[in-house]
Amino acid sequence: MAVYTQVDDQTLAEFLSQYDVGEPTSFKGIAEGVENSNYLLETTKARFILTLYEKRANPADLPYFLALMEHIAKAGLPAPLPVHDKAGNALKTLKGRPACLISFLTGVSVNDTGPEQCAALGAALAGMHKATADFDQTRPNDLSLAGWHTLAGKIGDRADEIEPGLTALIREELAYLDAHWPAEGSLPAGTIHADLFPDNVLMLGGKVTGLIDFYFSCTDFLAYDIAVCLNSWCFDDAHAFVPVRAKRMMENYDILRPLTATETKALPILARGSALRFMLTRAYDWLNPVPGAVVRPKDPRDYLLRLKFHRTVSDAAQYVV
Repeated sequence: MAVYTQVDDQTLAEFLSQYDVGEPTSFKGIAEGVENSNYLLETTKARFILTLYEKRANPADLPYFLALMEHIAKAGLPAPLPVHDKAGNALKTLKGRPACLISFLTGVSVNDTGPEQCAALGAALAGMHKATADFDQTRPNDLSLAGWHTLAGKIGDRADEIEPGLTALIREELAYLDAHWPAEGSLPAGTIHADLFPDNVLMLGGKVTGLIDFYFSCTDFLAYDIAVCLNSWCFDDAHAFVPVRAKRMMENYDILRPLTATETKALPILARGSALRFMLTRAYDWLNPVPGAVVRPKDPRDYLLRLKFHRTVSDAAQYVV
């Protein structure tokens, strides 16, 4: 989350007049994340999040994201529910940007990704995968192997401005992933979150109260979601892997949706791909900052360290011992 597009009081009032949500009492930007402009809105009736989708978001994908959020919320999982206006529309336009008002979820973004939090995450992720098994819409993962090649091409030799030798490492890793990435149909697939970082999970007292920010969601290998979480939840502040976190996450996932042997075997390669994906998007943003954005791009070298770790893993059992 972040703020790129400013919304003044008069524009907000005109926008809210199309809804039955009460009068605004508080409105402030949320300076987190990197993708869209987000505001916390309080009215005389409730609290909401107002999101304006910025240039990276493809407007054609937005109905998919909103339908997915509704499907998950109606399945009883803690996901934000898009708010429909008086005419029944959830997707709107504000300040020339596609926009949506969504329900506010209680809880705080996770700062401590210790074993207890990882256990709760594993159960919540499995619950989401089960709840979306009957979601009938699909969306390709634009940030899978082909997308990584595109990003690497845009970054080019400038990667060495981030870390000497990084350009060569990216080329080497892409060649390896080209040769080893699981073929389509070789692993169970379905709807995945694809970006379930700690700041996209809300918790209270060790319980997950919110899964948010579904704007990278797509149809892909279910185990890829686990690989994303291995990278974003199971390393400490010094970027060292913590096996007990991975163990608790995966065993609690497995209770609700047991991993197949093929999925388990594929985890090291999926984790390498996930680490490269986030390193590349961070590298691109680091080298191409958005003028005026109320957010500092995240350091891609954090995920370079994770990638180097996964390159040493040959067996998924190494993640839990």
